Amino acid sequence: MGKELKTNAMRILDRAGISYGLITYECDEFIDGIHVADQTGVPRELSYKTLLARGKSGAIYCYVLPVEKEIDLKAGARTAGEKSIEMLHVKEIQSVSGYVRGGVSPIGLKKPFPVFVEEDASIEELIYLSGGRRGTTLSLHPEDLVKVTGAKFAHFCRDEESITEN
Repeated sequence: MGKELKTNAMRILDRAGISYGLITYECDEFIDGIHVADQTGVPRELSYKTLLARGKSGAIYCYVLPVEKEIDLKAGARTAGEKSIEMLHVKEIQSVSGYVRGGVSPIGLKKPFPVFVEEDASIEELIYLSGGRRGTTLSLHPEDLVKVTGAKFAHFCRDEESITEN
């Protein structure tokens, strides 16, 4: 297949001297993080997704959370110091982040948005997240993610007991 083309996220990690692992997989269109974890053999609890939200102020925020969890919008707003937040519309993802849906990485976003990482990640040796394009997953130490993005650890996921079936 030849030399793997580096993504912006990989170039940023290289420049920062941060080591990371790389997993590639076949993916031509969007698949969710749970399916990516299953396809790559990465434990779901170590697989993280990147979500973008807009605060009431109009500011954009980046949230990194386990693929099996959901963001609690009220907790996410508190984390960002906003009255409320709403998820970015799918049509806006690429123009705002510079990445396509399913390939959004918190590393190398088009602009330096505030990044929040679910606090559970802080105790893990490695977490897995998008490498900046579909079919690319990076593994790195959570503290290195914080270092390269300026992220903060916070609790903003729904607690399992608060999620109800409709």
